[in-house]
Amino acid sequence: MQNPNEDTEWNDILRSKGIIPPKEKEVTEDDIVSLLESTVQEKTTGKKSLADLDLNELDELEDEEDEKILLEYRAKRIAEIKALAEKAKYGEVREISAEDYIGQVNKAGEGVWVVLHLYKQGIPLCALLNQHLNQLASKFRATKFLKSVSTTCIPNYPDKNLPTIFVYFEGEMKSQLIGPVSFRHADISVEELEWMLGQTGAVQSEITDDPRPKPKDVLFSSLKGENNDWTL
Repeated sequence: MQNPNEDTEWNDILRSKGIIPPKEKEVTEDDIVSLLESTVQEKTTGKKSLADLDLNELDELEDEEDEKILLEYRAKRIAEIKALAEKAKYGEVREISAEDYIGQVNKAGEGVWVVLHLYKQGIPLCALLNQHLNQLASKFRATKFLKSVSTTCIPNYPDKNLPTIFVYFEGEMKSQLIGPVSFRHADISVEELEWMLGQTGAVQSEITDDPRPKPKDVLFSSLKGENNDWTL
């Protein structure tokens, strides 16, 4: 079938006889600009054209547009803050028992990361990690940080495996750090632990480079008697 909008002699004859409708007018760039201007005028200045507005009226129009943008931005930020507040509901390291394990770990919920530290009293590195985890729990409030005495959580869990950190996401284990060697050296810094957990996805750390001390720095501090390192 012939296109009635084509510019042909036959179509012109048909249009003149009223057999086909007049050709549709093409929308030009000028038409679009005119439409936008008229829309703005209707919503802001009535029948007055933009060219006829004085400086005060232009300032008022600009203020209205700025206010609209600010209100939209404010609404967006409120939504973001509410969403963050819903996630940032932990903020501390909670002690759990074996009875709590399923509910706190396996059923932590959709989108929830869990960091579980198995420890024992009297092990210096376990005590240091508990201090670091307290800081990280306060910093990364959307991550659930837990701790449990090793043999309370897992009967007969060997002391040689301490400290141990298990990382879970939505109830599934994603990473594990078992034994002193996994934590590099006896005085691991909180920045190092944050970076290591960041590599697992458990926290959204801004530390992108491994902050582990360089070998010469570790050796120097060891010679000064300030470091008891397993992994020189």
